[in-house]
Amino acid sequence: MPEISRFFGIVIAMYFKEHAPPHFHVKYEEQRAAFSILDLRIIEGSLSRRVTTLVLEWAYEHRDELMENWKRVERREDLLAIEPLE
Repeated sequence: MPEISRFFGIVIAMYFKEHAPPHFHVKYEEQRAAFSILDLRIIEGSLSRRVTTLVLEWAYEHRDELMENWKRVERREDLLAIEPLE
């Protein structure tokens, strides 16, 4: 799993064999979800409200970097790390 960020036990990743729409994956303990980058909503899976709030705060701050990594996924390039939520 190409991890691009980690904070408070939450792991954010993108995979190379992906499909539209542009999205990223979130893993926290046994919870899993995928978020659309364009509108920052869960498109697959579910997370607790607390984890969702943290992920949305982080993603809002880093939306441009997420889109850049999505373009890198499409080109099969190495992904760039994104600063964690502090």
